[in-house]
Amino acid sequence: MENINLPVSQGQPATARGRAGSLSRVCLLTLGGEIYAVDLRHVREVFEVDVITPVPGMPPALVGVTNVRGAVIPVMDLRRMLNLPTGGPPPPYAVIIKHGNHQVGVLVERVPEIKTVQTEQFLPTPSGDAREGKPFLTAVLRLDDRMGGVVEVPTLLACMETGS
Repeated sequence: MENINLPVSQGQPATARGRAGSLSRVCLLTLGGEIYAVDLRHVREVFEVDVITPVPGMPPALVGVTNVRGAVIPVMDLRRMLNLPTGGPPPPYAVIIKHGNHQVGVLVERVPEIKTVQTEQFLPTPSGDAREGKPFLTAVLRLDDRMGGVVEVPTLLACMETGS
């Protein structure tokens, strides 16, 4: 997997920083019929979820753990943090996202593609109620005929640990 080192800066997602016209790689995910983008440097792998074992006392967004080739990985249902309906069967796939020594499997419906995008495709998030309670959605990615939220992995993992 390609490793992209982008500078860290306040106020913009990692994928949106850099000079005008610069390129970034993102992993697109679908959840609740919506598209979300994660900086590819935070994606370790995508896998089909077999079994999730619930663990008592975990933060609300964590639904349990699963075994991925001998490693126990916590599994997060991002639908809960995005206030999306959680009824019905859980999404069939998970994307392992990582930041530093932390990693978690995020349940997703599909991973339609890995995409190279330009800095100009990142737009600021709407202010006000649209982002309230979702500080990990740091930008909007404008794609050909659709838009999707940009998930800032370090902020998502911090929100997951605090239960917010």
